Amino acid sequence: MHKIVALWAVPRSTSTAFEWMMRQRGDLDCLHEPFGEAWYQGEEPLWQRYKPGEVTTPGLTLESVWADIQQRASEGPVFLKDFPHYINHMWTPDFLSNFTHAFLIRDPAKTISSMFNKWPDFHEGEVGFPEQRALFDLLTALNDGTPPPVIDSDDLLEDPVQMTAKFCNRVGIPFIKEALTWEPGGDPSEHSWWDGGSFHKNLAQSTGLTPQVRKYVEVKDSPERVQQVHRRMKPHYDHLHQHRIRLD
Repeated sequence: MHKIVALWAVPRSTSTAFEWMMRQRGDLDCLHEPFGEAWYQGEEPLWQRYKPGEVTTPGLTLESVWADIQQRASEGPVFLKDFPHYINHMWTPDFLSNFTHAFLIRDPAKTISSMFNKWPDFHEGEVGFPEQRALFDLLTALNDGTPPPVIDSDDLLEDPVQMTAKFCNRVGIPFIKEALTWEPGGDPSEHSWWDGGSFHKNLAQSTGLTPQVRKYVEVKDSPERVQQVHRRMKPHYDHLHQHRIRLD
């Protein structure tokens, strides 16, 4: 089986922009949240807000997704971006040994605010920080205390070239600088199974990963629900943040 690079992120963490960049390389079979599609829309949905009668996809299960990933990896290297909370019940050492793991984190003040804007009724179980930390800790323990690589979204956006190069080095793939730019007008709905790619409209008009000035969100100015969830999520983010790949 060829290499399967798994980028474990949380919702609204700029992970799809990173995935979009990885697609430009041309040397990887790139998958957009394949386990998430089954978690939300499979024949046995696991998301907390699912209500009987909502649309599901017969034959789509976490097991069928994993079988498809393995088939793809038998033919060539694979990159997937996904969220750990979709498959936390599948984290056996044998299963996890199939992947080259990496993590993308982002300040929960930003991710939770963005989720609230998109989904005011989001369930805390969809936020993803506790499971992201748990998977990170498990992989560190399985690797005799050596943690997997962690990239912070703020660092990535401040210096995309440097951080992407460091990411590629840590996961053992070539760095292709040209992949950081692309022509606008792409169609995320071709790759995103959720809501016709509506979450990624801005990405479709972008031209690449370019340096951006860091932005900050004042949690105290956010809705009370955002503040409440943020208080519980921030310790998990802080734990991974201390292990992040640093900018030079």
